[in-house]
Amino acid sequence: RWVLSLQCKGSRNFMSALRRAVEVDFKDKEKHKSQGLYLLTTGIPDQETHTISAYVAEVCRGFDLQLHVCLFSVLKDLGSSGVIPARYANPAETASAFKEIVQAASGRFHWFGEAGIFESDDITSIVSEMEKARNYSQKCAFLVESLKQRS
Repeated sequence: RWVLSLQCKGSRNFMSALRRAVEVDFKDKEKHKSQGLYLLTTGIPDQETHTISAYVAEVCRGFDLQLHVCLFSVLKDLGSSGVIPARYANPAETASAFKEIVQAASGRFHWFGEAGIFESDDITSIVSEMEKARNYSQKCAFLVESLKQRS
């Protein structure tokens, strides 16, 4: 709710936003079995990853909250906007940090950019299920063929 009134700014103060979301805005959290929070971001948070991961693990354990991250990597230089982040990491380091944070929150990680999808927990799960189905199908076909040969 409160996110809709925010204006885009140069801060990546993740902890402040997360505290606001879980301590103020989840007023009816006891009424729900589970809740999800989505972070849409283009860069690494200002705070250290291990600090965020510890806080997220504690908060998420408290009321079945899952934090999901959608990281959008922009290929063009963002420095021209004049906003210098408090902390910088290259795209691979940023993705690694968010994967750690998401793991602490039992959430899902999605990384995409102008070129397409780089990584997605959902797509990885779907591909894994498809591979299991293909393997099962091959085993069934082998079993049918071996039964035909016996007859």
